Parts: sequence; structure tokens; C-alpha cells
Amino acid sequence: MKRTTFALVLLAAAAAAQGSTQGGDSGLPDLSGDKLRPRGITAKAERSIQRGLQYLARTQNRDGSWRSAGGYGSYPVAMTALAGTALLCSGSTTTRGPYSPYIRRCVEFLLRNAMNNGLISALREEARPMYGHGFATLCLAQVYGMEEDLTRQKRLHRVLKKAIELIARSQSSAGGWLYAPDDNGDEGSVTITQVQSLRACRNVGISVPIKVITKAIKYIADCQNPDGGIAYSARSRGSSRPPITAAAVAVLYNAGKYDDPMAEKALSYALRTLPVTGGSGHHYYAHYYLAQALYQRGGKDWTQYFTKKSTWLMRQQRADGSWQGDGPGTTYGTSVALVILQLPYSYLPIYQR
Repeated sequence: MKRTTFALVLLAAAAAAQGSTQGGDSGLPDLSGDKLRPRGITAKAERSIQRGLQYLARTQNRDGSWRSAGGYGSYPVAMTALAGTALLCSGSTTTRGPYSPYIRRCVEFLLRNAMNNGLISALREEARPMYGHGFATLCLAQVYGMEEDLTRQKRLHRVLKKAIELIARSQSSAGGWLYAPDDNGDEGSVTITQVQSLRACRNVGISVPIKVITKAIKYIADCQNPDGGIAYSARSRGSSRPPITAAAVAVLYNAGKYDDPMAEKALSYALRTLPVTGGSGHHYYAHYYLAQALYQRGGKDWTQYFTKKSTWLMRQQRADGSWQGDGPGTTYGTSVALVILQLPYSYLPIYQR
């Protein structure tokens, strides 16, 4: 099948999926005038997305990796997994679509960095490898769910099974995770990354110990303050952190807890404290998760949010197609922006309603 034809098929499938899941109350007006675009995606947004995808393709390293251009170290596994996930959000796979060669190289890089103990990391460049491990596990799980090459699928299954075992072994007694597998500690952002990766694996049919997820959800509950926000750690408590709170809501929704009072209070706090158009600190990180949560929630909250957020993101895009996201640089910022902008296409199981 020709690439252009395949792209049209993917877009048509996305439009059909949107119509079946959202119906007439999705709230997002179809401003594109093109039935091949999902509701809320305009021609301008589509051009912005393509420029961002082309930037990632253009900046991939020869070994299949991407590295941070910011001041926090290179973190090649984390950056490669995030960039690969952004490309997967476009509908391309390892075998089909315009970005398939870049996704294949991305997957090969991540698989090469899968260690015998299950950790996926380039340890010499990653001081906090559990972040990269979580993002890589999520990315590879999405690939596994659509992989057509039987040999690669079996290889992915082996790596993902060991990655899950590593996550289970490294869970703290409190139910969370810290920066390295043997840290025996926990904090919110690392914990969120591991839980979402486990959910991604479970979504594609790979067995995940339910007790690990149950214990992790309890950990998030233990981190919740009376104001609804989530603290940095269950051990140290302290004030609520809006970005971690947004991430917690996304994970709780992944776990199916849409009507849970804990999730409702956390979402209310996140909406009160996180500005949609700008803000300092971990803005891209916060909205990477808040957008996921609101998309899964749907309705008026998603409609209003995506209209404002997509407009703001398009204004922030640089001439070369990139976004400068928080401190880690343009690979990170571009990947996060593209995930947010492509949520209406609903290609990846982890982000679907």
C-alpha cells in the first residue's frame, strides 16, 4: 500500500473512531471542513503537527536516538522514547506510514539498551534511569500492540516482560518508585511514569501483577493533601505539586477511576493551579499529563482546554518546527507538544478513551 493511501486510511479510521466514541456531544467543532480530520484538528493545526514531526525526523541521531539539548544531561533513552511516542501518535508504525523508518531506528535503539536485569537505560548518560525506563516501556508497549514483524514482536515481548519484572522488584515498601531501581525510595513523578508504563503493557495483553498497580494507586492516595493536590512524596509530604497532581489524574483515569473522589479532587486542584497558556516551572510536563486526563474525560472541559492549549502551542512553535519545552530542550518540548496536539487522532491505546 502506498504511503499516501495508508495515511488517508489512518485518518479516515481516526475520524470514524471519533464519531463512534464521542458522538454529537464531543463539543469540539469540526473546523477543518475535512472529514478526514478528527474534530478539533484544523488545517493549521495539522500543518503545525507535520512541521513538528519533520523536526523530530530531521534531528534523529544515526544510532536511532534523540538526546536532550537542555541543561539536565542528555538522557538518550528518555528522549528517544518520548520522541518515538510522538511519532507513533501520527499513525505511523515500524512498518507503515511516512515515519516508519524513524520509528524502527528508535525501537532498535531502545531494545539495544535493554539490560539483562530488565532495566532499559543508557546508564553512562542517565543519572536517573527509572524515568527513561518508564517512558521506554510505554513506547515499546505501543509498538508491540501494532507490530507486524513476528521476530521483532517476540523480541519486544521478552524485553517488556523483563521491564515489568524490574518495575515490580524496584517498588518501594510504600508503593512508589525513585530514580534508580535499587534506591528503595519513592516520589511522585517517577511513580507516575512506572504506573503508566504498566498500564500500557496491560493494554496490549502483557501480564502485569495487579498487586503492584493496586499498591501504587494507594501510594498516590497517600500523597494526596486535603486541598486535593498531590505531594512530592508520601514519606516527606509537604505542599501539593500541581504538575505531579496533573500526572496523577492521568494515571488514575488510565486505571479506570474516572468517578473516584480522589481523582475528582486532584483534577479540580490541577485546573485551579495550572494556567493553560503559559506559566513557569514544569509547564510542558504538567500539560503532557493534564491534556491526557482531560481528553479521556471529554466533554466541555476538554473542549475548552484543547481550543486554548492548541492555539497557544501553535504560537510557541519555532520556525524550524520545534518547541522549547521546560529545561530539557527541544526534543522534549517538541515531543510533548506533539502528543498533546495529536490526542484527537486517538491512535495509541494508552491515550484512548
